[in-house]
Amino acid sequence: MASLRRPDRPADPAFIPRASLARGLSRRTLLKAALAGIAMPGMAGLLSACGNASGTSPGGVKETIPRPDKPVKWPISTKNPPIKSGLMPEKGSTLRIYNYADFMSPGVIKAFEKEFGVDVRLSTFNDADEALTKVASGDLQFDIYLPSYDSLGRLVQADLLRPLNHDYIPNIANVWPAFLDPWYDQGWEYSVPYTVYTTGIGWRTDLISEDIGALDNPYDALWDPQYSGDLAVIDDFHTTMAMVLLRNGIYDLNTTSSDDIALIRTQLLDLRKQTKPRVTVSMYTDLPAGQFGLSEMWSGDIVNAQYYLPKGQSADILRFWFPSDGRGMVDNDLLVVLAQGQNPVAAHFFINYLLDDANSIENFGFTGYQPPLTSISPESLVKDGYLPDNIASATVLESYFKDGLRLLQLPAATDTEWHQVWQEFKAGG
Repeated sequence: MASLRRPDRPADPAFIPRASLARGLSRRTLLKAALAGIAMPGMAGLLSACGNASGTSPGGVKETIPRPDKPVKWPISTKNPPIKSGLMPEKGSTLRIYNYADFMSPGVIKAFEKEFGVDVRLSTFNDADEALTKVASGDLQFDIYLPSYDSLGRLVQADLLRPLNHDYIPNIANVWPAFLDPWYDQGWEYSVPYTVYTTGIGWRTDLISEDIGALDNPYDALWDPQYSGDLAVIDDFHTTMAMVLLRNGIYDLNTTSSDDIALIRTQLLDLRKQTKPRVTVSMYTDLPAGQFGLSEMWSGDIVNAQYYLPKGQSADILRFWFPSDGRGMVDNDLLVVLAQGQNPVAAHFFINYLLDDANSIENFGFTGYQPPLTSISPESLVKDGYLPDNIASATVLESYFKDGLRLLQLPAATDTEWHQVWQEFKAGG
């Protein structure tokens, strides 16, 4: 079986991509906290809207929050207009990218530098409160930033982004049509998709004899006392609490219902009692290391897990389950051009470069997180050696973004209720 690892991926099994380590807390929990806490001219009124349930700041500014059933087309910024068409990156200029650590292929970056004569400077962060604070300050003049979709609206409304000139990004044609008109940014005025991923359950067949995916309710396995001390859940309040809702056939993963929240609390405390799960975001290394045999996991992390198995251990022992009807958690990350950057032309060229089929696949080979390319299928990823067929279920399908479930920004009062339950769970009940 060919390996997904490319020459730019370190072969040392001790190497741990901090992108995955940061993913859990940073993607939602810390991002919301960061956006709520940033104080700066032009942002304070908008971001203080996090402080109440209505979404209205003390100054009376109504915050627009996109939802799948309430899509938003953002107005084109007059403060930061789109760049003109027909320009080329300035030779010798420096393109500054702000990204999760180890979440972009060094080989792809080097190839872009060679082709366009642009120096790429990659700055990294380990959590999003750090990232948003620096983005909001504007002091470091980053050109490209990689947010999640649930922060896009606030970045737009705070005038921190530059609208995209679509003339520079013809490779958008390579991505799933849904991303040409996403609900969080209709007409992709400010963003293009970077990676997509699902949340499911991963396990090792040499440690877990039961076929978890064949169970009537695979989520029940996480509560099964026979696996006590041998499993983990994701250290992200919304992801794991939403998993409790899915276990009970509740598909409103952003519920404000007190009854639903009480159900989550009861079952999380029971989970702690029955199986004593680890609460972590390093399952992509811990599962292959044999520290536990069963885990709630992101699809990209089961892909990465195959590279951290002990030498000589076959990846055939790995499995991943996600609901076959697509009614599970699905998410995506974005690429945006920051208004503070000094090289918006090079930024557009780089985004287009990443959306090229070959470059995007090579980037996937480093990160383990799938780009939403129309050219990708479970069969092609197995055939081309990117995934062993036993974890082909980690492939993210386009249909999931029609039928799948999104974790959205919660009203502030509800967010507080959820966090209280989560902290009680993590404290041991």
